[in-house]
Amino acid sequence: MDIAVAKRRSSFSGKFFAAAVLITLCFVMFKQSLNSGSPNVFSYHEAGVTHVLVTGGAGYIGSHAALRLLKDSYRVTIVDNLSRGNIGAVRVLQKLFPEPGRLQFIYSDLGDAKAVNKIFSENAFDAVMHFAAVAYVGESTLEPLRYYHNITSNTLLVLEAMAAHNVKTLIYSSTCATYGEPEKMPITEETTQVPINPYGKAKKMAEDIILDFSKNSDMGVMILRYFNVIGSDPDGKLGEAPRPELREQGRISGACFDAARGIIPGLKVRGTDYETADGTCVRDYIDVTDLVDAHVKALAHAQPGKVGIYNVGTGKGSSVKEFVEACKKATGVDIKVEYLSRRPGDYAKVYSDPSKVRQELNWTARYTLQESLQIAWRWQKSHLNGYGLSNAMG
Repeated sequence: MDIAVAKRRSSFSGKFFAAAVLITLCFVMFKQSLNSGSPNVFSYHEAGVTHVLVTGGAGYIGSHAALRLLKDSYRVTIVDNLSRGNIGAVRVLQKLFPEPGRLQFIYSDLGDAKAVNKIFSENAFDAVMHFAAVAYVGESTLEPLRYYHNITSNTLLVLEAMAAHNVKTLIYSSTCATYGEPEKMPITEETTQVPINPYGKAKKMAEDIILDFSKNSDMGVMILRYFNVIGSDPDGKLGEAPRPELREQGRISGACFDAARGIIPGLKVRGTDYETADGTCVRDYIDVTDLVDAHVKALAHAQPGKVGIYNVGTGKGSSVKEFVEACKKATGVDIKVEYLSRRPGDYAKVYSDPSKVRQELNWTARYTLQESLQIAWRWQKSHLNGYGLSNAMG
């Protein structure tokens, strides 16, 4: 009996050792293939191929932008530290575009100057779409230093790396929050920027840095100031899946869907005493697919040494109460609504004049509020756990 046990143990040890050797050998061969084989296509410029760095590409808007770029045959590198982004979105993109040289994901923090410089030194980017940022107004009033560091400081590091490595095109993701609460509506690109919360202030500071740099640079810069983003990919590949701990801070669309699904007992509407028709905030809700289209058009129109600044919105304001009614219609659920006091840092009425982006970039929003919510609801129903294992609602 003891001999049999010993033999089994010896056999197991031999198999384990052989497996370990095989794994090690495969690893060595893999490393050698990377080092001695054909060069990494992401590391050099290729005629007819535009390589775009998408910062924050695992996030809601960034992932949709990466999807559109990949569909349009761009080469894409996503850099994200996943503090707000979702690796599930990246995996969806990797499955859709598995061909070599199409998409790579780099886990990194843009606040690390050495890491940022390493990324730029090892990759040949033709353009940068800079989405990466924390982006909650209420949170910014509670954690202002985090917002100035994450938005303003990190943008400076990206810009420095672009300059050092001769990357000539920047599409910057900015916000209508840089305008604050203007006295006159609609907002044009000439409206004075007087932000009233740290999020808007941090974005304006980043804009100022970019504009100051551009005065003595041949970099092509496009700054897109967009409004309240909603919706999902109409083909159902991507959607909005905020982390559970961020639901309280998140977009109203996410809260509406959570209420419709019974995740939360109802919807909390903050502020009913604003100087608007029904007392609730008025916002310009822009579909994420339309927004991404504006980014792609901005990339195509960027010119060396030129700066373009554009408001990206529908040009139509909708109140929070109107939004809730549209959400009820889209979901078919009579969502319970609780009215609370105002959220710190919010403003009464904001909507855009999109004339300039329409005239210069030939861009117009296509999706209505109702259409956007219906598309987003389809994704929510079929992805009950976000990008995790999902089971569709009946």
